[in-house]
Amino acid sequence: MPQPTALCVYCGSSSGAHPEYAELARAFGAELARRGIALVYGGGKVGLMGAVADAALAAGGEVIGVIPRQLVDLEVAHPGLDRLVVVDTMHQRKTRMYELSDAFVALPGGFGTMDEMFEMLTWAQLGLHRYPCAFLDARGYYRQLRAMMDHMVEERFVRHEQRDSLWFGDDIGALFAWMESYQGRYLPKWIDTRSVDA
Repeated sequence: MPQPTALCVYCGSSSGAHPEYAELARAFGAELARRGIALVYGGGKVGLMGAVADAALAAGGEVIGVIPRQLVDLEVAHPGLDRLVVVDTMHQRKTRMYELSDAFVALPGGFGTMDEMFEMLTWAQLGLHRYPCAFLDARGYYRQLRAMMDHMVEERFVRHEQRDSLWFGDDIGALFAWMESYQGRYLPKWIDTRSVDA
């Protein structure tokens, strides 16, 4: 796959318990700018969202935010973006971020980050897109999630090929090397079609 032109980052609107989370966000934002890749994200000025956007902007990168009107009204929208797309609902936000992007990366975050990233994983599983999805880690934040995904494979709810199509790691250079070799392919979601009620 060629280098993404616009990469969607999902991450926390909080900074988390350890400074390494914000350090990772800033390093990733700066690297996106260095590579000429536009950052698409949730449009906030706080937490890891603000850190990744500020770093990309400071390094001369393009930053596009997508934010529901309710959050603009709560005054958390970033005021210095190249483009701020204001939508009415969270569902519209996720759809617009998808439309603007050709790769998806989750930094540490909470329920919202999981919701957004797992929707992209589900769409990939259903063949609705073939873009790379990755978890960029710090302090082993996603270690237990990775173990849970392995458990899903063992229990035959997820194909091992679909699990193996994801990237987990803490090395930004390794992430981009993986993306360059990524070849998305669709596999039927269903491992078998036997009904549990049969």
